[in-house]
Amino acid sequence: MRSQIRLAEEVAAALDAGRPVVALESTIISHGFPYPANVECARESERVVREEGAVPATIAVIGGKLAVGLSDEEIERLGTSRETPKASRRDLPLLIARGSDGATTVAGTMAVAAMAGISVFATGGIGGVHRGAERSFDISADLEELARTSVAVVSAGAKSVLDLGLTLEYLETRGVPVLGYRTDTFPAFYTRDSGLPVDARLETPAEVAAVMAAKWSAGLAGGVVIANPIEPEHALDAAEIEKIITHALADAREQGIRGKQVTPFLLARVHELTGGASDSANKALVWSNARLAARIAAEFAKVARRSPATGRQS
Repeated sequence: MRSQIRLAEEVAAALDAGRPVVALESTIISHGFPYPANVECARESERVVREEGAVPATIAVIGGKLAVGLSDEEIERLGTSRETPKASRRDLPLLIARGSDGATTVAGTMAVAAMAGISVFATGGIGGVHRGAERSFDISADLEELARTSVAVVSAGAKSVLDLGLTLEYLETRGVPVLGYRTDTFPAFYTRDSGLPVDARLETPAEVAAVMAAKWSAGLAGGVVIANPIEPEHALDAAEIEKIITHALADAREQGIRGKQVTPFLLARVHELTGGASDSANKALVWSNARLAARIAAEFAKVARRSPATGRQS
């Protein structure tokens, strides 16, 4: 599959020069927001990464190629098409063989980023263990990808429609460090504090980069979660959002929503029930994560130049 990677010139030049690069997902374009907010969010994410001195690499499957770095036209294409499927790791071979487009999930983006040699990825929130998973066995592929793929993921925790306690238990079992960026507790996407502890609190991008380098140079493969709470001015009320999520979950059960359709349904329903406030919070946390990811990538690039034994390129 490495022969199927298409690197944008800007991304390839940055990787060759050891400059910081930040991977960005494309499901946020095709499935995250309605048009044109989806395209605006993607372009603003790229702008924020550049503002911090890093190169953005939005990842998608375009015409059967694993595209690392998209043109404005390709972002527009993903944003306006209603037919683009989500692309997790399992979907990549099918999309390549068919010459199709696909919008990469957290898992899909991590897989392609690792193939390209990109070590830092910014997203909104990771997937996790769904509520009721003891009956449905519905666990996001994101967690398995974090266990196997050596990419650091900056997120505002896991999506709050999930079972966050079980998600953290799963990550612990699979050996994935969960690092709180200036927080002692795991954020809950729309809110800053789930009440659940992180593995360690770190205060600077340089500290995060040092942990990444230590993990991978020791031969400990797999990802790292950097939990970056939504900024206070954009956070939603925890009690109110929990009521809304409970309502949305009941709606999903009544309508027989299952599998990979559950999360998009719940997020859309939460959007309706909050009068759009959840989308504003979502955009704000995505941009905050992109900014932090760029700063971490810059510090990791310095570490990688000093110590090639990290085994990674920024």
